[in-house]
Amino acid sequence: MFVFNNTVIKSQRRELRKNFTDAERRIWSKLRRKQVLGLRFFRQYSVGPYILDFYCPARKLGVEIDGGQHAEYSATKYDEKRSEYLNKHGIRIIRFWNNDILKNTDGAMIELMKNLTPPILPLA
Repeated sequence: MFVFNNTVIKSQRRELRKNFTDAERRIWSKLRRKQVLGLRFFRQYSVGPYILDFYCPARKLGVEIDGGQHAEYSATKYDEKRSEYLNKHGIRIIRFWNNDILKNTDGAMIELMKNLTPPILPLA
């Protein structure tokens, strides 16, 4: 069953919102209140059985902020399965490492904005 913001995992989403990492907090300060291209983002938004760190429904873009545990083999496999599921439902995922966000927030925001704007196509 495909469900947005599944009520079964509502308490889990709420707990994740309470326990933001520094990198998530920094990105959220840039995404909230439609600061990026006037687009609305949600934090800890569930799609099917998965919870995305951030989600922009208008662009069907999920943003994941990954800590070091995501470099482990089992986590990598889980993330691949998760991304495959989300892609099947038309949701693209962009990933950033915590350290990249903390060391170069502006660079991460530029990369994020590239994924939010449609490409400029040459005129025929």
